[in-house]
Amino acid sequence: MHPPVAVFTDTEDLDPEPGMRLLAEAGFEVRVAGSRDPDVLAAAAEDAVALIVGYARVDAALLDRLPRLRVLATMSAGHDMIDTEAARRRGLWVANLPDAATEDVAVHALASALSLVRHLPRADAVVRGGGWSAEFVAPGEGLPLPRRASELTLGLVGFGRIARAFAALAAPVFGRVAAYDPHADPAHWPAGVERCGSLDALAATSDVLSLHLPLTSATHGLVDAELLRRMPPGGFLVNVARGELVDPEALLEAVDTGRLAGAALDVLPVEPPPADDPLRRHPRIRLSPHSAYLSDASRRAYVCEPAANVVAWHRTGRPLTPVVDPTTEGSPA
Repeated sequence: MHPPVAVFTDTEDLDPEPGMRLLAEAGFEVRVAGSRDPDVLAAAAEDAVALIVGYARVDAALLDRLPRLRVLATMSAGHDMIDTEAARRRGLWVANLPDAATEDVAVHALASALSLVRHLPRADAVVRGGGWSAEFVAPGEGLPLPRRASELTLGLVGFGRIARAFAALAAPVFGRVAAYDPHADPAHWPAGVERCGSLDALAATSDVLSLHLPLTSATHGLVDAELLRRMPPGGFLVNVARGELVDPEALLEAVDTGRLAGAALDVLPVEPPPADDPLRRHPRIRLSPHSAYLSDASRRAYVCEPAANVVAWHRTGRPLTPVVDPTTEGSPA
């Protein structure tokens, strides 16, 4: 009897070998497509029961070309690259990684926020340009002196695992931490984090606004010109979630007009950005290459935990962390 087939789509900067080993030990034949191209994926996974997904888009058209598929496991907490409704209609399981890099992303968000608040990129540029403290505080450079963090409010849009970890790290540093998440259970809201009743109310009082929510049709372009205008002048934006949450033109206008003093983005609407992307060239927008999740520990977890989801499904009929359960009406799980 032919062993079940599991296929990795695109692994980007991850080494799939540890996950491949786990799957092979469980009796799978394992392949790495190494592509986001649907034609390549359809050919590589035509007989696969399991698909382990990086950034590749898995839509209804691709699912129709994979008749033996039974389970999809993402190499991320987010699962917006998968048409989950199409998967549910076809009776497929979808599983994600809810906690593989929570600490790493929370620490990256804190580092980004403090880098902006303390004007560290500008300080570095002054010294590398031959200047020192006098040049750093020189008038007419467009940035005021750094403000004391204990006098600032950190606002969190979305209050899931990563935002809660960020709040715990940030609470001793910032004067106030507040969050808005209409889906979070008020009964389990932690002490020390103010619960805002609306996104507008949160933005209006946040000196640093940090995004921690999934990309959906409702959240696409959520951070637009109107929301940015509600922020206090000289504020900062941090995005370690999904690039499409932010309207890039509105962000550029807010920074150019001084409404925002800067932004730190780990994610962009197009990744990698084209060479002429204005976000890439703007001196007050700090970028990292969708690397907030990366650490020596998470790099392994991001291939081993999806493999464990597939192995659990193979052995028990259910992955460890499903977000779409085809056995339950009203899925996603």
